[in-house]
This record gives sequence, structure tokens and C-alpha cells, in this order.
Amino acid sequence: MAQKLQRDRSMKIAIPHWQSRVSPVCDEARHFLVVQVTDNQEVSRSELEVTLPGTDLVGRATRLLDVGVNTVICGAISKGLETMLLGVGIEVIAQVCGNVEDILQAFQTGMLEQDRFALPGCTRRRHRRHRGGQCRRGLRF
Repeated sequence: MAQKLQRDRSMKIAIPHWQSRVSPVCDEARHFLVVQVTDNQEVSRSELEVTLPGTDLVGRATRLLDVGVNTVICGAISKGLETMLLGVGIEVIAQVCGNVEDILQAFQTGMLEQDRFALPGCTRRRHRRHRGGQCRRGLRF
């Protein structure tokens, strides 16, 4: 994962959150932390409020795409929303839980695959998908 940040140089990461933790269900999340990372360093962060219902998958994906998000790190996500995000070119790293700041640091240092960040019941089954629905470099963590 750290190699991806170095290769892409700049990216925007969105994490749905609730009370400083990754929101348990991405489809219903109203607040996203959006972090711009350049050369492996955080350069800015902002809050994105999404007031669309969880059933508006197109609206949710469009809202994230409109602010330039490249990657969504989230807890549970419906297959429909995941497919919609992948369809517009947004990478999805799902089945993640924990404190948002810890998750950001783990992502930037390539440590997100640790079991302590796994959504309960999903240990070693977290997945990272990019456009086309295939796991990046064949990895599943």
C-alpha cells in the first residue's frame, strides 16, 4: 500500500466516520473525512457531508467522485455501492474498523492488513478492490 502512495504521488482518501471511528456501514454514513496525500504526506483534510439516503448509490458515488476521491476506506459496504464506486474508478478497501487516525496512519505505512483493523467477524477476509473488481496485484487481506 505504501508503494501505491509513492507511485501515485497524490491521492484523496475518504473514510466514512462516526465519533472518530470508521462508520460501521458505509451506505448509511453521513460524514466522510477526506484526506489529500501527496508524496506520502498529508497535505490537507476536509469534512464531506453526504445527506443522501443509503438507497441513492449513484448520488453517493457521484458525490465522492466530484470531490476527487480516489480511495474509500470503510467498514461494511453493500455490493451495490461497492460496484458503483468501482465503476467510477474509486478503489474500495472494505471491512475495516477502528479509530480514523489510526486507520490513516496504518494505510500510509502499509499496516492496514493487521487483524486489529478488521471489522469484527471479518478477520483475514478484508478486501481491497479497484476498477474492474479484481484485487490489486492479486492481494487479499
